[in-house]
Amino acid sequence: MSKKTILTGDRPTGKLHLGHYTGSLKNRVALQNEDKYNMFVMIADQQALTDNAKNPKKIVDNLLEVAMDYMAVGLDPTKTNLFIQSQIPELAELTMYYLNLVTVSRLHRNPTVKSEIQQKGFGESIPAGFFIYPVSQVADITAFKADLVPVGNDQKPMIEQTREIVRSFNTTYGDVLVEPEGMYPEGIAGRLPGLDGKAKMSKSLGNAIYLSDDADEVRKKVMSMFTDPNHIRVEDPGCVENNAVFTYLDAFCKDKDALEEMKAHYRRGGLGDVKVKRYLNDILQAELDPIRARRKELEQNPDYIYEILKKGSKRARAVAAQTLSEVRDAMGIEYFKGMNF
Repeated sequence: MSKKTILTGDRPTGKLHLGHYTGSLKNRVALQNEDKYNMFVMIADQQALTDNAKNPKKIVDNLLEVAMDYMAVGLDPTKTNLFIQSQIPELAELTMYYLNLVTVSRLHRNPTVKSEIQQKGFGESIPAGFFIYPVSQVADITAFKADLVPVGNDQKPMIEQTREIVRSFNTTYGDVLVEPEGMYPEGIAGRLPGLDGKAKMSKSLGNAIYLSDDADEVRKKVMSMFTDPNHIRVEDPGCVENNAVFTYLDAFCKDKDALEEMKAHYRRGGLGDVKVKRYLNDILQAELDPIRARRKELEQNPDYIYEILKKGSKRARAVAAQTLSEVRDAMGIEYFKGMNF
């Protein structure tokens, strides 16, 4: 039985943080180590440029940071194909063909895009590349004939749009493309709140713990975290719901019995926030220590990382080129195929 193909990736707009780790990175490593899938993990620099076109240095500078984070958490370039989106020109051509299969009104209705346009404050000045990036995602997914696409729950509309375009293409031109399924995280793993407890952890909101943060920085951030505002004195009963510290403990604490006892103690009073935060800090440091150690080693050899990305991009391009050839053939635009002049 042939392996199924997985495609996933990240925009290189900054170093990766605990939200990425719980939401996708840990799962990618687990899927990789099952040895049941062909894994493609893409650094989506072209997509990042859709809203950073006038600041390309931000993308260039962070590309290596994201690659180091990938390898530090356990993505193995001998098992997972790591590559750079912009090094696969076939993706742009596929995007052009797919744009003819979707309407402007349909792109307008995509709730993820609408939300991001509002968040970024584009107003009426939406970059065209950003507006159509869901179609470029279809190119990314279909170029590698991905069966499965691990994404956050907020990306479900993107997967549905991909499936629509795939069905449209296959109905029009013949069965060439694979219709993918989304793989979605469950529970808190899918949406780790920021340190302020008010929104998801985000680079842009400045409320993140990064995988590359040193031990002292992590400790400072944990001690500054949002808790129950009504838990003023140690003896006061506290609320664990919507309490960011306990949300993080739910995500990272492996001793669930001890955690339930701590929650009960906090609810009835007599347990201070500082003690809970120290407990969380110890757990996070244990989780991050090996990641930081591997990352420090990788930082010493950037040429090695670039070589991995170069080789991975070459392999990825060969796969995308084959898909593009099949697409062009199905559309009847391989005009000179088989000609010997």
